[in-house]
Amino acid sequence: MMQMKICKNSFYILFFISLMLFMISMKFLMKDLIYFIEWEIISLYSVSIVMTFLFDWMSLMFMSFVLLISSLVIFYSMEYMHEDMNINRFIMLVLMFVMSMMMLIISPNLISILLGWDGLGLVSYCLVIYFQNVKSYNAGMLTALSNRIGDVALLLAIAWMLNYGSWNYIFYLELMNKDFQMMVIGYLVVLAAMTKSAQIPFSSWLPAAMAAPTPVSALVHSSTLVTAGVYLLIRFNILLMDSLIGQIMLLISGLTMFMAGLGANFEFDLKKIIALSTLSQLGLMMSILSMGFYKLAFFHLLTHALFKALLFMCAGVIIHNMKNIQDIRFMGSLILSMPLTCSCFNIANLALCGMPFLAGFYSKDLILEMAMLSYINFFSFFLFFFSTGLTVSYSFRLVYYSMTSEYSGGSLNNLNDYGWVMSFSIFVLMMMAIIGGSMLNWLMFFNNVMICLPFLMKMLILLVCFMGGILGYLLSNVSLFFFNKSLYFLKMSFFMGVMWFMPMISTLGIIKFPLILGLKCFKIFDQGWSEYFGGQVLYNQLKSYSLYIQEFQNNNLKIYLMSYLLWLFMLIFMLF
Repeated sequence: MMQMKICKNSFYILFFISLMLFMISMKFLMKDLIYFIEWEIISLYSVSIVMTFLFDWMSLMFMSFVLLISSLVIFYSMEYMHEDMNINRFIMLVLMFVMSMMMLIISPNLISILLGWDGLGLVSYCLVIYFQNVKSYNAGMLTALSNRIGDVALLLAIAWMLNYGSWNYIFYLELMNKDFQMMVIGYLVVLAAMTKSAQIPFSSWLPAAMAAPTPVSALVHSSTLVTAGVYLLIRFNILLMDSLIGQIMLLISGLTMFMAGLGANFEFDLKKIIALSTLSQLGLMMSILSMGFYKLAFFHLLTHALFKALLFMCAGVIIHNMKNIQDIRFMGSLILSMPLTCSCFNIANLALCGMPFLAGFYSKDLILEMAMLSYINFFSFFLFFFSTGLTVSYSFRLVYYSMTSEYSGGSLNNLNDYGWVMSFSIFVLMMMAIIGGSMLNWLMFFNNVMICLPFLMKMLILLVCFMGGILGYLLSNVSLFFFNKSLYFLKMSFFMGVMWFMPMISTLGIIKFPLILGLKCFKIFDQGWSEYFGGQVLYNQLKSYSLYIQEFQNNNLKIYLMSYLLWLFMLIFMLF
């Protein structure tokens, strides 16, 4: 009972703070306010350690969304993690996770960003290995070590900023594309953002992190860990404008979007399909950000947070009711047994696809129209639109397998919607997924700009979505000429399904061999030659000297005097 009380209190406090921050962000947005606060922690003679915070409409609005989703996730966990004996520890970890994200959001300083950044990495490791088994440990290690690359890049950027007078990067943004040293710092920050937001070649940790409990997945994939890299690059947006790194980033993020969309069409794990859809949307955010439209990237970041958290929560209820089965081939006709959950799941899916007038439509449609207006090559254009079609394809494939096909689970089941705590969290997010996009559109873009496109180009987005949906549903439902498509094209299916062999490359190349090399170096050097000729020799010599002196101290005066006279005789002999 005490545990439930902690969950409820955390929910009420975070929900209230979220509403308050949203109201304040409205004021900051309307009046165009920015507060830069410096807090002197300690002053010792001429040295002062100062903590800086940046409050503008962007940071306040993002914080309000993070707190809204985390409050609903904690309330949802009250029922989802009901049988867990250590739910207090779980709630504390989630709160630490949220606090790290808050630190990252409001920091204009690379040092304090590193505190939040490393806090996210450490707590995410603790949450991924929460269900203590070998699979979770492997996933946690892959997540932690992949993110360490970005942490090292951030540390190098901090060291490089010693060439300047301050670690407050916000003062040096104008120099980003002009000064060589600031460009180096910018490139390191981009590398850090790529690891945290799982862009190619660091994509393999994102589906592996699904070993964490589903409420954590809802929080991580909507508004915290994976969005940290995108948010950091939104702050460093000047760096990507009209520069080589922006063009490289456009290519990498486009390929990430394409790879994740293809992989999700061959995946059968419910949570991994949604994780790959997150990866696809992160690629979309990064690609529009690398073209210079940082406000659009932030807009999609917020709308995506709403429907992605809803998707994971609905998936959690389905897995909970299916007695922890995550394979979509065991599901089917769930709409008959769980109408409320499945309706919310469908709404989230349609928002992800960009169904008109749901949350995802306002941001995705705007992003694709701006991509059509921009000067990009045909390959990038193809990646944008083909990936959008793939998004709709795997969404409708998921709808077929879970909602409309024949039920393939056990004959004895208890599928229902009776958990009111989980249903409440889902219902609140469903309302936000319906109205959130429109509300944010009116708030963020109050200066209306006309996007004028030919009719065919205007309809191209809807056509791609329509074709993708039909293709995804029919390829799942219909057997073409009576052969199994996945088995007939087995090698291609395997290549697409394993994310272009990236998990193998990551685990074998990036993690396994360096760790084995480190072990060998440790055995040969630290425990071998350097130990033998270093510390061990010194230890043995000192031990033998102390034993020699001990002999003198323990024996009688005769031996002491004889040895003293012997030393004296040798000294006289050497002198003369």
